[in-house]
Amino acid sequence: MSDVIELRGIRAYGRHGANPEERAAAQLFEIDLALEVDIAPARRSDELGDTVNYDALHERVVELVRDRSYFLLERLGDEIASLVLRDGRVRSVAVTIAKPRILAGATPAVTIRSTRR
Repeated sequence: MSDVIELRGIRAYGRHGANPEERAAAQLFEIDLALEVDIAPARRSDELGDTVNYDALHERVVELVRDRSYFLLERLGDEIASLVLRDGRVRSVAVTIAKPRILAGATPAVTIRSTRR
C-alpha cells in the first residue's frame, strides 16, 4: 500500500508563458504536489530522514520556478515532476500548476502525472 504526501498551495514567482509579456515580469504560480511514497519507515521511527522533507522540497520547487523560464506550463510541470522523482522513495507524483492572474474570470491549470521508470 502506498501513502501520499501532499504539499499544497506553493506560491512561486517566475517568468513562464507563451507570450513575451508573460516572461517580461515575474508572475504568480500556484503549485500542488501529491507524492506517492512509502512512509512506513517514518511512521515507525519518527525521524525526518525516513521521509520526504517537504520544507526542502518546497524550497527546490520555488527555486526552479524562479530560476528557469519555459513557454508552457506542461514543460514546467514536467521539470518539477523530474525534480520530485530524484528522491528514490517517491514512486509517482502529480504536479498541478495554476496561473491565477493571467486570464480575467478563469484560472488555467495543468496537472502532470509522472511515475518512476
